Amino acid sequence: MPQNPPNRWSLSPVGEAIASRGGTAGLMIHSRRLVALAAVVLLALGSGMAVASPPKSKTTAAVPAAPPPPPFEPLPPPKVYLFRGAMGPIFSTGMDRLGEKLTQAGFSADVYEFTLCRLIGSRVIASYKEKAAPIVLIGHSMGGLCSVVISEMAAKESIPISLVIAIDPAHATGDVPLNVERFINIFLSDSVLGGGDVVAVPGFRGHYASYDLKENARVSHINIEKSDDIHRQIVEMVTQLPRIPPQAQADAVPLRYLVPADTLVELWDSGVRVPVRRGDTMESIAAANRVPLWTLAQSNSLAENAQLTPGQTIIVPRHLTPPEPAAAMATPPAAPAGRK
Repeated sequence: MPQNPPNRWSLSPVGEAIASRGGTAGLMIHSRRLVALAAVVLLALGSGMAVASPPKSKTTAAVPAAPPPPPFEPLPPPKVYLFRGAMGPIFSTGMDRLGEKLTQAGFSADVYEFTLCRLIGSRVIASYKEKAAPIVLIGHSMGGLCSVVISEMAAKESIPISLVIAIDPAHATGDVPLNVERFINIFLSDSVLGGGDVVAVPGFRGHYASYDLKENARVSHINIEKSDDIHRQIVEMVTQLPRIPPQAQADAVPLRYLVPADTLVELWDSGVRVPVRRGDTMESIAAANRVPLWTLAQSNSLAENAQLTPGQTIIVPRHLTPPEPAAAMATPPAAPAGRK
């Protein structure tokens, strides 16, 4: 009979011998080789992935945002102290009229003789320590000197003075101390009875404005404190004070003006630096900020038609808040014959 063809899948003699001796042991050796081979492959793949994968970035801890500033709470109404000059009941009656207007506006406003200066200064300090409220000091002639004296007394007690207005103060008036937040001087530099060109102490960072009205022939030492227009602006400033948030004073630029004849002063409290843009002129900057052109010329020591360069800065006077369109152009009261 013919023999069956050899099976190509049959074991070799050696394999048959292994199988016959122990097929289970052979399979175990074969399985170990497969496991070892698989381990080598996995190790190689793992190394390649480690090289190819980008390093993980370190997470940066988030910096907590600064909390927003607390909302500004309006301050209590200011307490206003007004001081007459020498022979005040005769020559400083404008202070009484101003005191009445402030009282009608709802403020505590009392008028005193300058001879009581230090006594009233002690009361101002005691009242503030009992219940803190903005302090406003306004004085005419020797009363202007008194306002600065009381400011110096308060400085020794670390008490701030919100506003000081000196109206043609005496020549002997001292410098404005550091505790004064706003100082305004309205004076006549050629006045014998007043004429105090008051300046601030070195390092003063508050708001400062000085106005010399000597070129206005209708204004004199004994009527300068009676101007209804100046009264109106003072009442407006005192009204605004409690509603004005604390301002960084680093940008406050002092103002010093020789006010042109027949022009009454607007009570700007300081200047601010404004950058010049392409196409700006002195006239366009004045119009945009609603200030007279002469104020820019004087503040910056420039001609009214000076050419400006983009990037330079111009000092512009500013109010606590923008004024009404028809600000401070009223005619001052007529002065008696001759100036004193």
